Amino acid sequence: MRLAGAGLWLVLLTLLSCADEAKEHTAAAIHERDSVSMMTSYGVNTLISDSGVIKYRIVTERWDVNVIRQPNRWEFMKGVFFEQFDEKFHVQAYIQADTAWHYDKLKLWKLRGRVRIRNNNGLLYRSEELYWDGLRHEFYSNVFSQVVTPERTLQGTYFRSDERMTHYTVSNSKGSFIPEKEDEGEDTSATPADTTLQQPQMPVRPAAQKHAKTVTE
Repeated sequence: MRLAGAGLWLVLLTLLSCADEAKEHTAAAIHERDSVSMMTSYGVNTLISDSGVIKYRIVTERWDVNVIRQPNRWEFMKGVFFEQFDEKFHVQAYIQADTAWHYDKLKLWKLRGRVRIRNNNGLLYRSEELYWDGLRHEFYSNVFSQVVTPERTLQGTYFRSDERMTHYTVSNSKGSFIPEKEDEGEDTSATPADTTLQQPQMPVRPAAQKHAKTVTE
């Protein structure tokens, strides 16, 4: 009887072993959306150079470098603050936004949520979305923007400017101006520093519109 019982247990163990070998152990599929950033840094205060020249300082609470999503990007979901320098390392402007993305291959920044720029000429720019094109060295926005200077306030739904915010265009605009001279025959609405179109059509700039449509965070 003992031998018969031992033989029965041996048969059961053999069957269980075969069942385990036949069963394939698999895990859930991994998708790109499940992937996380390759690098995350906290409390960042660093300098960024362009062609060997220091151009910016970046200060942010969190910096994610994501090479999984295409195009590759830097993500600043906790806000970002820039100092912009000239060739002599003097601060030319301050830039900040609630969130930001940088697409390395496109050399393009996308700033969103309480975007602010202030330069050393007293100009203040406000918007909810702004693109910073590193290839063309310009800013542009296809949403409502406001430019405030010591002389005037401009508002419009399209904005374009050089990186120093010294030559800019605001279209589909309205604004108030402080005239330098009380002369009815003098047109005080135009200066070399900017261009204001009174009744324009929305400018068609393929590069700006292309970025705005094809780049998603």
